[in-house]
Amino acid sequence: MTRTDLRVLFEIPDYWTPEQALAAYELLDGLRERILCRYQAQIEDALGEEWAPSPPPGGGGGSQSDAD
Repeated sequence: MTRTDLRVLFEIPDYWTPEQALAAYELLDGLRERILCRYQAQIEDALGEEWAPSPPPGGGGGSQSDAD
């Protein structure tokens, strides 16, 4: 499952009180902190792979000067 899939699965109700929204926010923020403390290196590795530029299609490394 990708990140995009997760965003689709979680809908935020529009009927929460501000106190309920704050409680949910604080719960998730605390969970985020605990996960990061436990898995920081693995998360950083995964993010690095996710943000790494994709190689060009075909794998040819030609430069624009070849077209001149």
